[in-house]
Amino acid sequence: MRTNFRLLLCLSMLLSLSSNNANATPNGLPEGAGQSLVQSYCVACHQTNRISFSSGYDRDDWQALIATMIEIEDEKQKNLLVDYLAQHFGPNDKRSPKLVAGNATISFKEWVTPTLGQRSRDPVEAPDGNIWWAGQWGNLIGNINPQTGEMREYPLPTGAMPHSVTPDKMGNIWYTGNKNGTVGMLDPKSEKMTTYDMPDLQARDPHTAVFDKQGVMWFTLQHSNKLGRLDPATGDIKLVSLPTPNSRPYGIKLDAHDRPWIACNGSNCLVEVDPKTMALREYKLPNSQTKVRRLDFDEQGMLWYVNSSLGRLGRFNPITKEVKEWPSPSGARSHPYAIAAVGDAIWYNESAMRPDALVKFDPKTETFQSWAIPSGSVYSGIVRHMRATSDGKLLIHQSATNRIIQVTID
Repeated sequence: MRTNFRLLLCLSMLLSLSSNNANATPNGLPEGAGQSLVQSYCVACHQTNRISFSSGYDRDDWQALIATMIEIEDEKQKNLLVDYLAQHFGPNDKRSPKLVAGNATISFKEWVTPTLGQRSRDPVEAPDGNIWWAGQWGNLIGNINPQTGEMREYPLPTGAMPHSVTPDKMGNIWYTGNKNGTVGMLDPKSEKMTTYDMPDLQARDPHTAVFDKQGVMWFTLQHSNKLGRLDPATGDIKLVSLPTPNSRPYGIKLDAHDRPWIACNGSNCLVEVDPKTMALREYKLPNSQTKVRRLDFDEQGMLWYVNSSLGRLGRFNPITKEVKEWPSPSGARSHPYAIAAVGDAIWYNESAMRPDALVKFDPKTETFQSWAIPSGSVYSGIVRHMRATSDGKLLIHQSATNRIIQVTID
């Protein structure tokens, strides 16, 4: 599949570049052959000062990274671009994680999704054992047969740009249309696609979804500051606004009593939902600078969350309302992002680090262990969501390089 060079190179620069050269021009790029090429393609997506976040790569790794996102047929142009990047944005350790040794062992199995530059993300296991993902920039969803490695992609209605994908108990695959204010369902057997429009024009960005035991979908709308409920039996959608403006509801999970809980990415709050009335109860976390991307419940009913803005792992007791937090190994700027409780351990990633670090926390001993997450040869993130499989594996991804990754935990 041919891809848009300008769009995907912008994404590459945004996710991966950083500058270690002080001789930058007013546009933020060092002088040299290839500068105008990077400038002309990148500024369409973002300001060039984003290039200041760098782990950098050598020539081979720059070439490998670009090849996961775009296909440049002009060899002269490609070589000019790669040479420039390697010269001015070489490897450095400014964002290196602090990796912690321990007794656990894990292994990674990677799949590279077919469409270049799609920003593959949010893998999840369906009831039949297949793995599904959302290709946000590619406007598609896809599945993997983990036994054979066979992959297939399904294009979505124009402008959906799915943020996440979630199966229901019947095996239908649902996606959140983050850019066109829709929720959609694919029946994999018939390949029929059904879409549901938001009943409110202000509900612009369906984000992350979960299904309760009755088969009802609950979903967040981050910038719209809303929670949604969709009944697939009727197609009825109800929306409520969060109590605090600009809470930016992000992750959502269900507790053992089928109550949805929401993470606030714009305020220091967790929100409990009454599933019958959709009444919302907000709990403020102690530090006002806290922002929470995602959350999950462990087998004891404790609610674990990532304090993304302060680089911490947190635990909230829904009964006593007690809050406890632990500094993440790589520090306050590590930006924990995705999280999952698997067995007796808590897993999350440090998304601001390069390489993106996968972290295990043992609640009993309050100790950490961490690993660099592979992404081919370049170790380029990031993980935005992680979920467990039925047999205790972990599904993660690397958006920058189109990787879906299965983690086997020993």
